[in-house]
Amino acid sequence: MSTMSSLTVLIHGGGSSGRFWDRLVPHLDGPTVAVDLPGRNGIPADLTQLSVEDEVAAVAAQIRSAAPAGSVTLVAHSSGGLVVPGVVEALDGRVSDIVLNAALVPEEGGCGIDCMQPRHREGLQMVVDLARDGGEMPILPGPPDDPERFRTAYGGEPLDDDELAFVIDPVRCVPDTVHHYFQPVRWSLAAGICTTYVINTRDRPVTTAMQELMAMRVVEPRVIRLDSGHIPAVTDPRGLAAAILR
Repeated sequence: MSTMSSLTVLIHGGGSSGRFWDRLVPHLDGPTVAVDLPGRNGIPADLTQLSVEDEVAAVAAQIRSAAPAGSVTLVAHSSGGLVVPGVVEALDGRVSDIVLNAALVPEEGGCGIDCMQPRHREGLQMVVDLARDGGEMPILPGPPDDPERFRTAYGGEPLDDDELAFVIDPVRCVPDTVHHYFQPVRWSLAAGICTTYVINTRDRPVTTAMQELMAMRVVEPRVIRLDSGHIPAVTDPRGLAAAILR
């Protein structure tokens, strides 16, 4: 009797798109779909007000379109982790495995901003407060004016020229919401699902200590450590693929 392969669903992080995973996909087995959160690839969104619930709905719809039935493995990077519990609930029993790579896992009912380094959290809160006083909500700007500042921003080895060009390409480096960092998340929705947390040991945006703490918030996680900065899907796709396939 033949069995249907589990669909691997790749959920990108902030300021990026489904094209973030282009270097990883060739190293994965079986059917794979790299979803786009709203606000990119033609999916409409008001980035000033985009919520985790909006993102969950968009991801669930793309999964159902790609595979109306069958088991699903969710792979999430960075702030993509915020949508995972809601997608688990929306798919109603279809998610069999979760793999998190430096993904945000706040305490039950907490928000993504709670997972940031203090200086990042305080800076974002200040920017948001000032913008709200002016009657608006800020958004992430997209491709940088000075690409060189991205070369060392992720930790690990500095990006080489090909990696830097890949990361800042406008198909991947896109304007994005900050509103979703202030939305409560309930990881209890994903309780009981086999979960692996992949820690990047040289990550600059999300410290190793924070990743260790967030891994502990997942019920009985399996932890794998990569000698990598924040984006091994770009800099070490073979290594990350091996971690996912394990």
